[in-house]
Formats: sequence, C-alpha cells, structure tokens
Amino acid sequence: MLWTKARRSDNVNDTREGKDARTLTGKTLGAGLAVVVLAGAGLYSTLDTAPDSPTSPLPPTATALSIAPAEDLQLKFVQSVLGDTEDTWKQLFAQTGRHYPQPELTLYNNDILSDCGYASSGSGPFYCPSNQQVYLNLEFFKKLEPHSVIADFALAYIIAHEIGHHVQLELGLSAPFEKALLDQQPVSGDGGLEVRAELQADCLAGVWAHHAQRRLDWLEPGDIEAALNTAEMFGDDHLQRSRNAPVRPEIFSHGTSKQRVNWFKTGFASGLSEACDTFATGNL
Repeated sequence: MLWTKARRSDNVNDTREGKDARTLTGKTLGAGLAVVVLAGAGLYSTLDTAPDSPTSPLPPTATALSIAPAEDLQLKFVQSVLGDTEDTWKQLFAQTGRHYPQPELTLYNNDILSDCGYASSGSGPFYCPSNQQVYLNLEFFKKLEPHSVIADFALAYIIAHEIGHHVQLELGLSAPFEKALLDQQPVSGDGGLEVRAELQADCLAGVWAHHAQRRLDWLEPGDIEAALNTAEMFGDDHLQRSRNAPVRPEIFSHGTSKQRVNWFKTGFASGLSEACDTFATGNL
C-alpha cells in the first residue's frame, strides 16, 4: 500500500506513553481513569478479542525504515489513512449537499477513559459517537495472526470500518439499530440489528477503499486480500472456533467471516453507500 500518497490528517491525538505525549490537536486524554465498563448504547467496536498468536510488529517498508523510527511511521500511517477517509467522505457528502464533520482518532497504549467508558490496553478499536472519536491501540495488533498484518491495508480497513460507524450515524443509515438501543430492545444474534450495523460499516469501508483507489492508485498486490483476511479472522464464527467453542449464532455481534468479507466486497465494487443498506435485505 503506497500510503505516503495520502494527505495526513491533523485530527490524530497521540496519547501513547513514551512518545513525548504528542497531542496533535492539543488534547490529552486518559488522565484520571475511572473503572467503568466499556459498553452501552452507541458503542461500536470492530475487533472484540484477538485470537492467541505470536506477536508481530506492524511492518514499515524497507525504504521508510531508513529514514524514520518505526513508531513515527505508524503515526504517519494512521494520519495518512485518516486523512484519506476525510478527503473521500468530504467529497461524497458534498455530492448530496451535506457537510462531513471530521471525527478525531486517539492513539493510546495503556488504559484510557473515553466518553463511552473505560478501555484497557487490550481493547480492540472502537468508535465513540458521543464525542465522535475513534480509539485505536496499535499494540493490540501485535496479537493478530502474522498473515493479517503483512500488508498495511489490513490496518487501513480496520480504521475505515470505525470511520464507517461515524458515517452511518451522520447519514442516519443505522437508524433501526440506534432506535432499538434507545428502546432497550435486543439487538444481538445472527441477522440481528447489531450484526447489520457492523456489516454496514464493513461495506462503507469498502466504499472508501473504492474511491481512495480511484483517486490515489495506491493499492499493491495482496492489499485487498489482507483486508479480506482480517475481516474473515474477526467473523463471529471464526472467533468462536478459535476459542475451541461451539458456534453460537444467537450471540453473534459482528457477522460471520463470509458476511464480513462479502459486505466489504460489495462496498468496494460499487463505491456507493446506497449499496450498504444491510437493514433492508433479508439475505446478509
């Protein structure tokens, strides 16, 4: 993935310890942590639990290694992906006369208190709608199977999925799910509203990838496969099997591996957010 082609966003808060407390938007989060549960209405998470696997660092390119430390490259990579999601969705929103409010992304490596609650150092990425922020712990990805992080685009897909939650809320695409949460109705399970909201975010990540590729021509061989491998690894059925547990569709929250892959492909092939109406289809 030729990610240096993208514009770097100014909306990244780097609050990782040992990194000179870089706060690119002047905000520092995580002070005075309280013990609360990271759960509740409006919380969107891509990756619930990583399967046990050997650690593997996020791989910078050989050229980049010669000019900057790996940690700085990770920051620049996140800024670049976020910047391109901003450029893509700003353009797509403008086509329908809308303004795209840019979300922020907070990097952290220890426990942090978000507006949606407490996240530990082992938490997966999540989007908090109450303050329009994505929270991302890069250390989390050291737990992933090595094949899932060979290409940078695997991480780009995950960031784009969380931005997809921001987009669906701004456009009202996930209204049935939001209403059910407010009404305290059940939303989990195979074909449930929570699964549909997550699959919609996968589709919107595909929409972003479609337009980013057309504009930047930055994908390299294997990039799409890396994103699909990551989507497959974090299907509910795959996660349950990885824990040597029986597959229980009644507790699904994100969809099966096949569903996650197919909805990303739908968005990538069409480039249209209208193609991502997971709430209207009977066949996920």
